[in-house]
Amino acid sequence: MKVIPIASVCGRSLSAPEATVDFAAGGTVAADAWHLVGSVDAYFDGKDCHGVTIASVRVGLFRVDGEIYALDDICTHGNALLSEGFLDGHEIECPLHAGLVDIRTGKGTTSPIVRDTRRHDVRLDEGNLYVRLSH
Repeated sequence: MKVIPIASVCGRSLSAPEATVDFAAGGTVAADAWHLVGSVDAYFDGKDCHGVTIASVRVGLFRVDGEIYALDDICTHGNALLSEGFLDGHEIECPLHAGLVDIRTGKGTTSPIVRDTRRHDVRLDEGNLYVRLSH
């Protein structure tokens, strides 16, 4: 498994929540690559929803009961950022049209969301958060 720290890809140090990884100029990323997002404490200090960009993919990070979940951050219905929605239990409400998505599975649970959202793997290691993008 290949781990790609954000700072080594961008050539500079990044801090939460502005972390961005752009691989367009630096080659390709293996499909099974784990991306270092940053310190869990930096992202989840007082807020349970965050949006980041990893390899040109906008990813929403959500924390419920100490577990962290990652989904594509763009609502499949209305192009809104799910990370700016209201988190209630394991469902995030899209801020645009109030559709609900289960953050554990990416499944749309109410209208107007009829297409599921892509879910990504999350790993915690020594206080750091890693995400592996689904393809």
